[in-house]
Order: sequence, then structure tokens, then C-alpha cells
Amino acid sequence: MSIHLLFSLISRHIETILLITFFIVSFIQIFYYVFFYSRIFTLKPQTEAKPIFNKPVSVIIAAHNEAHNLRQFLPLVLEQDYPEFEVIVINDRSEDETDTVILEFKKKYKHLKSTFINNNGKLTHGKKLAITLGVKASAYDYVVLTDADCKPISNQWIKEMVQGFSSTDIVLGYGPYFEEKSFLNKMIRFDTLFIALQYMTFAKAGVPYMGIGRNLAYKKDLFIQNKGLVSHAHIRSGDDDLFINEVANSKNTSLSIAPDSFVYSNPKTTFKEWIWQKQRHLTTFKRYKKYHRVLLATEVYSRMLFYILLIILSPIFINNYFFIAVAVIRFLLLMVMITYSSQFFNEKRISLFAIFFDFTLPVLNFFVYLVYPKLKD
Repeated sequence: MSIHLLFSLISRHIETILLITFFIVSFIQIFYYVFFYSRIFTLKPQTEAKPIFNKPVSVIIAAHNEAHNLRQFLPLVLEQDYPEFEVIVINDRSEDETDTVILEFKKKYKHLKSTFINNNGKLTHGKKLAITLGVKASAYDYVVLTDADCKPISNQWIKEMVQGFSSTDIVLGYGPYFEEKSFLNKMIRFDTLFIALQYMTFAKAGVPYMGIGRNLAYKKDLFIQNKGLVSHAHIRSGDDDLFINEVANSKNTSLSIAPDSFVYSNPKTTFKEWIWQKQRHLTTFKRYKKYHRVLLATEVYSRMLFYILLIILSPIFINNYFFIAVAVIRFLLLMVMITYSSQFFNEKRISLFAIFFDFTLPVLNFFVYLVYPKLKD
């Protein structure tokens, strides 16, 4: 068959080919919602009697020029309602008053410890080194990580985060952003919510692939035995998701989804800053395990194709009941999952923008990942 004849056949049946493709990507999308995302309905805080984990815990915070945030949020960490814990703040080459703030708090809180990284002018990929130093300096077998700009929602944060240690080595938490009156803020919070919906329901399905450094816990031995962050120490980002991607499995990972376990932080306030942040995070994707990359990429590309083909084919097949039914089912699943998830995680005033963000965010991520100037490792 000649190329000319092949193109002739394709051109005559292009509408049918596009329609079949639309059905394929739609069913892929429906599969993700039914098999993965629907597991959000099973993520309910336990109310029945359960083993209480109360062993000593080390909280690790890396701080680079975080004097202001430490003054505001560190007391909320230090005053947690937990039997025995230490807080280790690593002063990562700070040039502000971070060291002064730490010393002031150490006079009041005896369970606050600190160490530091010298600013010798060399690129050290500070946060990964800071976390490594913090874990090695920790006195206890269980570590909880957060950031200097994060605010635990209650004094029960540690208590709720560590309950998963009763049966697993890793606990994944949720780290929302504060609500502000801007469209960008809604987009950032929707993005954060959807990412949480993904990594939590994937973990529930036995496929844990990432966690967030703002709210993460694991056993010290797990970190040491797997040589910590050595395999990706040369990469700026990935202190949280790459480590979890390497060591997490269906048996050693649990979730902390109690409202008191949430840790809030301030979102970026300009689009440029947020894009830069996303670029840093997306550079780690290529280092995920292959089947994780396939699962995530299939979801993203099928979602993009769903919207593109829907726009192209709607004028042609507007009276095709099967076409309309498939599209409606997919949109209903989206709205049900996002509405329930936003209520579950207390993310207000973003459900109304679900369809818009559901389409634009994958396109934005695609642009940032492939087109935007790359960060150097």
C-alpha cells in the first residue's frame, strides 16, 4: 500500500479514527477515577480503638534564611502535645537572623536542638545535606519532616502523623496551602489537592510513588539502610518524592489523613514564582521508577487528549448519545471526586473551577516540563 493511498484512507475515515481515540482515552480516564481516585472514599480517620503509637520522635526542619518563618511557626512545632520528642533545626547557610532565632528558642525549649551547614561558597544542594545531617543527628528511631515555613494545624500534629508507625515504616501526610483571595491561589490549591488525591489513592492501591517534604515521616533505619538521599544528591529537588519513590512499597507505607495532621504553608504569590517551583518539582519525574512514570504519564496524556478531542468532535457528534454519555460520565466522576476531596481536605471554593483547572494544569505542566528552560542538576 502506497503512502498516498494510506493517507487517502485515513482522510476518509478521520472522524471515525478520532471518535475511537476519544472513546479509548475516555475509558482510560474513567479507569483512573474508578480504580484509583475512588479510593478517596475509603480514606476515613479511624474512630474505633486502635494501637496508640507513642514512642519518641525526632522532628527535622531544614532552614535557609527562615528567621521570620521560624519566629512565627517553630513554637507551634515545639509545643506539640506528644509524650517525648525533639526538634532539630538545621541552619542551612543562612545569611539572615536564623541562627539568632534558633538560639533564642533553645533557651526556652530544652528539646530544641540545632546544627548548621557552613556557607563556603560551594553548591551543596543544601536541603538534602541538611536533612541528612538532621537524620544522623536525631536521637530517636522515628523522624517527622516539615519545613520552616509550615504551620501545623493543631498541637496534635505529631501524634496523628506517627500513628501509621504502628504497622509501617513510612507515613505520608497532607500539606495544603493557606487560602487567599486570588485566582492563582485557587489554581495552586487545586493542583495541590489533585496531587494529594493521586499519591494518596495510588498508595492506597498499593502503588506509593511520592510524598511531600512538608509533611512526611519515616523510620530512621529505613533512611540509613537505603543510603538516604545519596543516589540523587546532585539534584536540587527530590528530597521528598525521590526518596519515597525509591523505598516505598505496598507493605511499608501508610497515610495520615486526620484533619489534625495537616500542615499549612504559604503559597507563591506570583505566577512566575509558582512556575519556577513547579519546574523544580517536575525535574524529578524522569527519575521515578518506570512503571510510575508510565502510570502518571498515561493519566496526564489521556486527560489532555480527552479535552482536545472533545472540543474537536463536539460539533460533529453533538447528537451522538454514546459520545455525550461517555463525556458526561467522565465529568461527573471528576466533579464527584473533587467535590468530596475538597470537603475532606477542607479546601474551600475550588470545586467550581474543577473542569477549567483539570484541563489547563496538565497543559501547563507539559509546557513547564518540555518547553520552559531547564534547571541544571
